[in-house]
Amino acid sequence: MSSLKSSNSEPPQGANRHLAVESAAAGTRVDKWLSMQAGFHSREMARGLIDSGAVLLNGATAAPDTRVKAHDLVEWSIPPPKPMELRPEAVPLTVIYEDSELVVIDKPAGLVVHPGPGHSNGTLVHFLLAHCENLSGIGGVQRPGIVHRLDKDTSGVLVVAKNDRAHQSLSQQFRAHSCERAYLAIVVGCPREDSGRIDLPLGRDIRHRMRQMVRSDGRRAVTHWYMERRLPPFSLMRLKLETGRTHQIRAHLCHQDWPVLCDPLYGRGRHRGMDLPPELREALHRFRRQALHAVELGFRHPVSSEWMWFQSPLPPDMASVLDTIARMPRKAS
Repeated sequence: MSSLKSSNSEPPQGANRHLAVESAAAGTRVDKWLSMQAGFHSREMARGLIDSGAVLLNGATAAPDTRVKAHDLVEWSIPPPKPMELRPEAVPLTVIYEDSELVVIDKPAGLVVHPGPGHSNGTLVHFLLAHCENLSGIGGVQRPGIVHRLDKDTSGVLVVAKNDRAHQSLSQQFRAHSCERAYLAIVVGCPREDSGRIDLPLGRDIRHRMRQMVRSDGRRAVTHWYMERRLPPFSLMRLKLETGRTHQIRAHLCHQDWPVLCDPLYGRGRHRGMDLPPELREALHRFRRQALHAVELGFRHPVSSEWMWFQSPLPPDMASVLDTIARMPRKAS
């Protein structure tokens, strides 16, 4: 049973929200409880909202250190974000394809896709504003043109809409799961099977606000995996998304006990306790991101309906780690 009640849908900003506290969450500080609800990015955000007087506990203004009781009613409203002036930043991008409707980018690891808390500049959106004359406005002032995302430290293929027509078409394809997305991941573990299907619902981790976890009340999430190469105690896997939940591949593989190599959020340094040769230890020390790459993306063009398919080669940092793993001496079975 979960200890904190978490909604899995993001409420619109500015909307009034109210939730009753579950019995299992009794005794939790209200700022911690609130930080686990949809729409909150941190405990500091929850604390700031409480300090502003915008959170009510059983109809009275809440104090951040108050401990909630079972069936308490908590009410709040998250104000809309203040508009952020997005200034174009002329930074070279690796463009795979571009026309009047869309642009397909090969995103490097370490690049945040759009502005957000802690990332007011230096994002892909800032770079695209310098590259493109126009971007779709459907994503809002902070996310122009953004149809889907890749995590900051995941590299690979990403499509961006240049106008609202393209954005609507591409968004509909992603919602209908008619796009095809494939990833390559180096994982810690070596399953016996050659392929499989992970069909487990995902929702916010009740103990770690930044993570997703398998939970019965989560949203449906399906990942198909295929063994590309066995390199005990590691594997290279190809993964295809049937759905597209936050951190889906990383959370699903972690649940299967095959975490993505060097994943700081889900891997928990699994490789550090292993008996690895010094060369590989040094390579992994230099490799400062999860070994996950969006290798393929397919969709129908928003105007011509032509099927389009794009690929991104394995980036040098991940290819180097894979090569070092492949050269590891292995015990005879």
